[in-house]
Amino acid sequence: MALEIKQTLKLTQQLIMTPQLQQAIKLLQLSRLELLTAINQELETNPVLEESLADEEQEPESWETTANQEPMPEKDTGDSAPSELTVEPRVSDDFDWEAYLEDKNPPAIRQEWENRDGPTLENFSAVSTSLKTHLLWQLQMAPLTNEEKFVGALIIGNIDEDGYLQTTTEELAAELQTDASQIEAVLKKIHEFEPVGVGARDLKECLLIQVEVKGISHPLVRPIIKHHLKNLENRNYTAIAKDLKTTHEDIAQALEIISQLEPKPGRSFDSMETRYINPDIFVYKMGNDYEISLNEDGLPKLRINNYYREALSGNTSISEETKTYIQNRLKSAIWFIKSIHQRQKTIYRVAQSIVRFQADFFDRGIAHLKPLTLRQVAEDVQMHESTISRVTTNKYMYTPQGVFELKFFFNSGIARVHGEQVASESVKEKIKQIVMSENIENPYSDQDIVNLLKQSNIVIARRTVAKYREMLGLLSSSKRKRIITPKKKLIVDSHI
Repeated sequence: MALEIKQTLKLTQQLIMTPQLQQAIKLLQLSRLELLTAINQELETNPVLEESLADEEQEPESWETTANQEPMPEKDTGDSAPSELTVEPRVSDDFDWEAYLEDKNPPAIRQEWENRDGPTLENFSAVSTSLKTHLLWQLQMAPLTNEEKFVGALIIGNIDEDGYLQTTTEELAAELQTDASQIEAVLKKIHEFEPVGVGARDLKECLLIQVEVKGISHPLVRPIIKHHLKNLENRNYTAIAKDLKTTHEDIAQALEIISQLEPKPGRSFDSMETRYINPDIFVYKMGNDYEISLNEDGLPKLRINNYYREALSGNTSISEETKTYIQNRLKSAIWFIKSIHQRQKTIYRVAQSIVRFQADFFDRGIAHLKPLTLRQVAEDVQMHESTISRVTTNKYMYTPQGVFELKFFFNSGIARVHGEQVASESVKEKIKQIVMSENIENPYSDQDIVNLLKQSNIVIARRTVAKYREMLGLLSSSKRKRIITPKKKLIVDSHI
C-alpha cells in the first residue's frame, strides 16, 4: 500500500482558553486570603498598577471607573503616532465573556447600607509550647546524668502528638548500642513528667501510669483497666460485673474514676494552630428583609498609575519598545481590575440567590434548611453551573445563624411521606436532637431513629441513619449506653 500526503479542509469548533480567561477563572475561585495574595503579587509585577491611598478614596477613579476608562488620547505633535498606542481595554470580539463569566458592565455593588462597620472579629495570638519542647525542658531540669538525658532526648523524639511512644525499647537500645534495661529506667522517669502518662506504649499502660502516680486506691480500677478495656469500650458493664464478681453500682463508681483519666496525655499540647474564618459575605437582618454586604476590608483599591498613562499620551519621549511594553502592561492591569470587580459582582449575585432560596434557614435555623443544587442557583442568576461551583469554593458567609461555608447551603433532599423534600442537613440536625434527648440507660438504635423520623414525616433508610450518625461523630447505641448509680444518681461515662 503506497503512502501519500494529502491536504484536507476540516471545520471544527474548539474552546480556546485565553490567558485573560484563565486569570479570570482563577480569581473567581480564590478564597479571600488567596485573593489578597494574588493582588499583592500583581502589584509587585505590574508597574502600571498601583494601590489607591486612603486619602484618595474620594477621587473619581475607582475599581469601577478605572476598569472602563479609556486611556488619555495622544496630543497632536506633528509626528505620526502608531495606531497600536490606542489602548482598548475591552475584550476582542472573538472572546465570549458572557458565555463563561457573564461579563457585563457591572453596576455599583456597594450600597449605602454597606458602608457601616461589619461585625468585628477578634484576633488572638499566643505563644504555644509543643509537647516535645515541654518534655525536653523537664528533662533538663530532672536530676539525671548526661548519659540519661541523652537517652531521654531520644525517647522524647519518638513520642507522638498524643503522648505515646512510637517505638520499642529494644529498637532504641539497638540504636544506642546499650542495654534495654537502661532505656526502660529512663522511660519510667519520663512517665512521671507532666502530662502524667506521657511516653506510654498503649492505652492500658497510659491509664495505669496515671493511676499509679495519682495514688488511686479503688480496688476495681486497676482490674478494669488491665482486663476489660474492650468491654468498657462496648459498654458491656454486665460482663465486667460478672467477671469481677461485683455489682453495677461498684462498677459505676470505678468508671467514674476512670472517666477522669486522660487517654491522650498530649491533647493539651495540640500543635494545630487555630485558624479564624474571615467571612467573604455578611448577611444582616434589616426589618423583614436580609441585606448582603461583601467584605472588602483589607483589599487594596487598585488604579492605573498616572505616570504611565501620561507616557502613552505622547507628552514624554520614549522608545517604541517601551511604549509597547507599557501598553501591554496597561491592558493587563485593566483586565485584572475588571476581573476582580467581576468576581465581587458574581459572588454578590450568588449570595443573593442563596438568601432567596434559604430564607427559612436564615429566619429559623438549620432545621428549616431546604434542598438546593448548583443548577438551581445557576438558573436563577443565569450563569453556568461550573461558575457557581467556583464561586462557592472556599467562601464563607456570616449569617444570623452563624458562619457557614457557601457549600453548606447546597445539599440533597430527603423524601417525606407527605409534602416537599427536606434537606439532608436538616435530617442530620434532627438525628442529633433525637440522640441528645434519648434515655442514656436505653439509647435509641438506628432502627428506632428511623421510626421516630417517620413520625416526623421523614422517610429514610436505616443505613442512611447510620451514615449520618457517623458523620455527626455519634457512637452506636451499644456504645452510647451508660449506667446510673442508684444512690447518687450520678451519670457515669468513659471518654476512652
